[in-house]
Amino acid sequence: MHATHPLALAPVTGPASSVDGFVRQFLRNLNYERGVPLSASSVTDRYYAFAMTVRDYLMARWLEDQRRQREQQAKGVCYLSAEYLLGRQLDNNLLASGLTDIATEAMAACGIDIDELRAQEVEPGLGNGGLGRLAACFIDSLATLSVPNIGYGIRYEYGIFRQTFVDGQQVEQPDAWLAMDTPWEFPHPEAAQEISFGGHTETYDDDGVLRSRWIPGWNVQALPYNYMVPGYQNGRVNTLRLWSAKATDSFDLRVFNSGDYEEAVRAQTFAENISKVLYPEDSTPQGKELRLQQQYFFVAASIADFLQHQLADGFDLAGLPDRVIFQLNDTHPVIAVPELMRVLVDEKKLEWDEAWKITQGCFAYTCHTLLPEALEVWPVDLLGRLLPRHLEIIYRINDEFLAAVRERFGDDEMRIRNMSIIGEVPVRSVRMAYLATVAGAKVNGVAELHSQLLRDKVLPDFNEFYPGKFTNVTNGVTPRRFVRLANPELSGLITEALGTGWITDLERLRELESYAEDPEFRARFREVKAANKRRLSHVLHVRDGFDVSDGHMLDVMVKRLHEYKRQMLKLLHIVTAYEGIVSGRVDVADIQPRTFIFGAKAAPGYVMAKQIIHLINAVGSVVNADPRVADRLKVLFPPNYNVTLAERVIPAADLSEQISLAGKEASGTGNMKFALNGALTIGTDDGANVEIRELVGDDNFFLFGMSEPEVEALWARGYRPADFYQADEGLRRAIDLIASGAFSGGDKRVFEPIVSNLLYDDRFMVLADYSSYIQAQATVDAAYQDQDAWTRSAILNVARCGFFSSDRSMRDYIERIWHTPPVL
Repeated sequence: MHATHPLALAPVTGPASSVDGFVRQFLRNLNYERGVPLSASSVTDRYYAFAMTVRDYLMARWLEDQRRQREQQAKGVCYLSAEYLLGRQLDNNLLASGLTDIATEAMAACGIDIDELRAQEVEPGLGNGGLGRLAACFIDSLATLSVPNIGYGIRYEYGIFRQTFVDGQQVEQPDAWLAMDTPWEFPHPEAAQEISFGGHTETYDDDGVLRSRWIPGWNVQALPYNYMVPGYQNGRVNTLRLWSAKATDSFDLRVFNSGDYEEAVRAQTFAENISKVLYPEDSTPQGKELRLQQQYFFVAASIADFLQHQLADGFDLAGLPDRVIFQLNDTHPVIAVPELMRVLVDEKKLEWDEAWKITQGCFAYTCHTLLPEALEVWPVDLLGRLLPRHLEIIYRINDEFLAAVRERFGDDEMRIRNMSIIGEVPVRSVRMAYLATVAGAKVNGVAELHSQLLRDKVLPDFNEFYPGKFTNVTNGVTPRRFVRLANPELSGLITEALGTGWITDLERLRELESYAEDPEFRARFREVKAANKRRLSHVLHVRDGFDVSDGHMLDVMVKRLHEYKRQMLKLLHIVTAYEGIVSGRVDVADIQPRTFIFGAKAAPGYVMAKQIIHLINAVGSVVNADPRVADRLKVLFPPNYNVTLAERVIPAADLSEQISLAGKEASGTGNMKFALNGALTIGTDDGANVEIRELVGDDNFFLFGMSEPEVEALWARGYRPADFYQADEGLRRAIDLIASGAFSGGDKRVFEPIVSNLLYDDRFMVLADYSSYIQAQATVDAAYQDQDAWTRSAILNVARCGFFSSDRSMRDYIERIWHTPPVL
């Protein structure tokens, strides 16, 4: 029970900018929003009232920024992304508003432990991996840079899934993150958009002009929910607007009264499936159709919302490119291109050429992959059935584009086929990356190597046809969440040395270089790392029953489970170390104690990825139970890795595993987060690893493996993984141990598909890079023995990675692509 605070009945007279003001507003929210006095409140009541109080402080500036933007009509960014991996909002909003100390003191005055309130917050289930986290970093930085921005996406009811393990195997469960509602969103049903699907098109005479119109077969409502996106202590608050699907006719009372209750709500169930789950499993025709429905649903709602609610009355649409840039975050939102054309041509009655000129000035496209299978294509049968008018528009865009290609290059049939937006094999399909490239004012990759390969290998004909259209913007991460909030002890040490300016000018970390030579600073840096390990150990113990052993190197690989990221290579290293000890060939005393931490979700339909998860857990079960390696090796795989857990794992890590096959990883952002928090990287020359290594220096990075040209050369010669298995005794012993059933209770069949995949397929050349990786890990072991030198390298990683701020990424986008100056 909590005593009644003396200010419990006092009126609120202003924002919570003082301790008393915060207490007054908190108690008001507790009384009038939650309907309880402090003495009878639950911890959930107190969390909601607390969050609302923080929200109230930001709201006046949020509303003012919206008013000024409507008035000034400054050019802004509409960021279109299928996912936003936000992480918890409370601490981020406290930090951005400068309220952390006031709020902490205010809660203490009410007899409330603020950490108890923090623990009540559920992370929004709006994203999955790097793509969604990048989007969240970018909207954070745009607000911090005072650039007008609306992030548009989907309000997934269940996110992707909550991962659990049953007998070591991944099981997907609903992520009911909205079960207790959330205090951070503002629903606006009055601003709902009606989104159409299916039907057919027809031509008609419009005062002598032959036009087309779409006669839809069915529709749904898109209901907007707004989230505040505050800049860091600059007063700016931008908006994230997420769409939830509802049926237009959700309940049939006549059918209900007849007793057919299921049929009475069928339309509602069908419509709401659209915003139920992030990335529905698409191995079925129904799953593919639902994904396309999702993509069109959110971009159509977003474009309509912007045109209706963000433009001044009487706005001349010819000036739209001077008012907005729609940034396509990968191929998921590319259906926005024909949607804008449909609106301009069919609804606004613009001529085709004028509409196309406007459209090409309003879009830019970020490509996040080099994997052909990740460049989305939609069968024309599906797209034509679901969005018939859009397919017509795409056909016309393609016809005019190919006519221009022929005019430039002549009748080079192979080039025409290679560049056509419509692919013919294996089925006739729309290549969305091609459509985005043709429509976008700019196309960018997300790391120097990735952008080069995008120009030279993935879209070379387009690069030749559109000189100057391709550019690079290397990814970044927000230092507010991933250093200042995630690593408060390190942040305090940096601030003590440099002052507070580094939080918005991360290049200032360069000033730490001289501190790497200071023995006292190195000792304090080691103390910070040790404290972070203790904190992680506590979190994992409470969360999963795991313990992080004292004195162990923390070797971490956390990222989406995909074969190209090569969790399998990491696992072979662990099996090699384990086999060496238990066979007696390696003295256990010669092994550097390590705790290996994995974190990853596999897509529900990705069978091989799920088998690898099973094997990681199986190896962990055997290794962790074997007394012969008890104080040397430990394998931990906490389920349901998310931003909240990342904020504990990353600051504690000693070694960052960034081991994708060269030429396959677009950029990576986990690599940046680890380096900025003082972990050393073992990695290939892939993605942003290249830039990290160039910045931190070869002496502070553990490089291994083939380069991208060497990978290509080996493929060209004919890669035979079994040859590497035969040639390397350590590799052979590791694979044989897995094949023997040692990690599956003697049943050789359990992991046979993994063994066969390695020996006879191995698309991502795990076996080819194994020997180099094992040698690099031996170098890691030796380096870790000299803790003082290791710490020096860790400090230099922090000092030299300021380039990887998402603030810098946003400045690059502004300068090279968007041309959207700050509005102060």
